[in-house]
Amino acid sequence: MMVSPDPQTVPGGVSSTAFDGSRVRVLLMLDVHDGAQQQFLDAYERMRHRVAAVPGHLSDQLCQSLENPTQWLLTSEWESAPPFLAWVNSEQHLDMVEPLADCVRDTRSLRYTVLRETTGTDTAPAPGSVALQSAPRTGDNVVRHALTFTVTPGSESKVAEILSGYASPQPVVNDTTRLLRTSLFLHGNRVVRAVEVRGDLQDALRHVSRQPEVRAVEQAIDPYLEQERDLTDPKSARVFFTRAALPAVHHTASGRPEGSAATRCALFLPALPGRGEELARLLARQDETVTAHGPVLAATVFHRDDIVVRLVDVDGDPEDAPGPVLALADAASAAEAGRLLDAAALGLDGPPTDERAVRRLLAHARMQPLTDRHAAAS
Repeated sequence: MMVSPDPQTVPGGVSSTAFDGSRVRVLLMLDVHDGAQQQFLDAYERMRHRVAAVPGHLSDQLCQSLENPTQWLLTSEWESAPPFLAWVNSEQHLDMVEPLADCVRDTRSLRYTVLRETTGTDTAPAPGSVALQSAPRTGDNVVRHALTFTVTPGSESKVAEILSGYASPQPVVNDTTRLLRTSLFLHGNRVVRAVEVRGDLQDALRHVSRQPEVRAVEQAIDPYLEQERDLTDPKSARVFFTRAALPAVHHTASGRPEGSAATRCALFLPALPGRGEELARLLARQDETVTAHGPVLAATVFHRDDIVVRLVDVDGDPEDAPGPVLALADAASAAEAGRLLDAAALGLDGPPTDERAVRRLLAHARMQPLTDRHAAAS
């Protein structure tokens, strides 16, 4: 077996990335409606070969519970995290799994990278054929996720008012899960909502969707969304949240305490068509360096398609350290970013070729903060 290169880690800190090249195992637990077992199996038979043709897909198995025939398990294996994340948050995925929706009462998805594998001597994979995670990631029992969507041009100030003033939902989800922090930002007509959860993300998202405070604010912004939705309709809600998903693909934290001068900022970094993953990888590589020393306390990179968002906690004013805040602390990284960034989309006339241009990039990429809420005693 091939083990992926050792990930860089921040001494005393946290480091987790989707870009270490290791194989991914996905477990999808499904609760099928009573009497719909054959309908579900028929729908799976129609879609499984289409899924097998998705780039990065290696294999899958469909299993049915011995004890309860309504409980099923679908496991799949992927070459690495990026192709899986690209597929599971795509229109193609929505189309493929639609036939299953009418058969299923509930689902739960778990995603893992493969750390070690033991096989029989006769069936061991050929050397170099697979990549495994080489070392355990250092975590802090916090799951990070973001959603992004656009509002109609001209409605930005009204949307900002709504999203800045809503009442916070109840943070305690259950005995093991609670909401820790929600940060909302606006760039042009694009909204980004980043959440931090201790425990299970799916439990937290279901909990939030049921809270009256959140229902009220979602209804208030509905008239201003560019993509129409009806959150009372499960299919419409599923389509909206799939399209809006902005997965966290990298997180690094220094382990240094956050003082009173700490500032959270978000940077919208659109990539040229087809270059989003390269840009996200570049920022992830640089983060290990910029969080080890200097003012950056923690950074998270979110990515889907050509959208890259960098969420940064900085000790002090971000404008005092534009290079580290952008994860472009040297000329080489700035030049590489210049080949990947859609500068025109940010209103810039060229790539960040010098310190002045890096400062301009920070000013144009920095998102307007709308709210940043910590749960009490989190």
